[in-house]
Amino acid sequence: MTDSPILLTPGPLTTHPATRQAMLRDWGSRDKAFIALTAELRTRLLAVANGQATHAAIPLQGSGTFIVEAAISTLVRKTDRLLVLINGAYGERILAIAQRHGLDAVALRAPEDQAIDPARVDATLAADPAITHVALVHCETTTGLLNPLESIAGVVAHHGKPLILDAMSSFGALPLDLAATPVCAVLASSNKCLEGVPGLGFALIAHDALAAAKGVSPSMSFDLHAQHQGFEANGQWRFTPPVQVVAALVEALRALESEGGPTARLARYQDNLRTLAEGMTRLGFPLYLDPAIQAPIIATFRPSPARPFEFEAFYDGLAERGFLIYPGKLTREDSFRIGCIGDLHRADFERLLAAVEQVLAREPA
Repeated sequence: MTDSPILLTPGPLTTHPATRQAMLRDWGSRDKAFIALTAELRTRLLAVANGQATHAAIPLQGSGTFIVEAAISTLVRKTDRLLVLINGAYGERILAIAQRHGLDAVALRAPEDQAIDPARVDATLAADPAITHVALVHCETTTGLLNPLESIAGVVAHHGKPLILDAMSSFGALPLDLAATPVCAVLASSNKCLEGVPGLGFALIAHDALAAAKGVSPSMSFDLHAQHQGFEANGQWRFTPPVQVVAALVEALRALESEGGPTARLARYQDNLRTLAEGMTRLGFPLYLDPAIQAPIIATFRPSPARPFEFEAFYDGLAERGFLIYPGKLTREDSFRIGCIGDLHRADFERLLAAVEQVLAREPA
């Protein structure tokens, strides 16, 4: 470890020293070595989700929201209707993006502490045949809630609609098999479960949907069809890429493979969550979500009404001890969030719990 704080957030997050080390080299963006690195990146991203036979990997500069906006504006036409499944802030963001682009978008909402019900999706699609696309957030990081991807994907496919999946905080850890689960487009970023650094989003888009998307996007920079055509033509990025971020992500993807792939990473994150949840419950901070829908990505905790609690003082106390957590994002309740992802292990969470006890006891750092 370095003097850097431990980031208990949904990304940026604590990265392995080898990932940071990969950013120390300069790369020529049109050089053969970097073209080969980009090719390795795209190949590895597809392999994570078993999408080599069906999808194309299209990286794009920018944050996760950038790739979500790029995909929505590339795949959904003005004449289409998008159904957005919403039970948190990131579903609301997809709807806002669609509305900003003047697209016809409708919402199916559920409470922030409840998963999207596939039966409601089925009924909505049956009642509105004008719907052409469906968008879902896999793990809603507003709370850490895991939506039932396989069931929803099956319903959407039964109605013959393409599913656009925001897998921002699930890709690389939670199961996703594009050969078995019908998902048209998967959207994620470098700085979540892949344990890279911020600055790169990517889409895995089905070949047929991508071929039909020529000329749809109103944007030059965010046109994923054009971005893909550029990679296929000469292996190069159309516009200056974040070369060090690409190098870090390739290193992180190699580390994911060495760890044992998403299955092994999920097991580590589950152990992190179990350690965290048991300790925080003991200290008087219950989980907001039912464990059945709690993903091992980020956990939302509610302050105990029996103990005076002021988030800023709590945050500052933990920061003084080297731990950075996240404020809550709920619309109706006080809460705070602690991430389980990154290059972190059980011992890190045991140290965190000791720090929480010190802060609650108002012991000096």
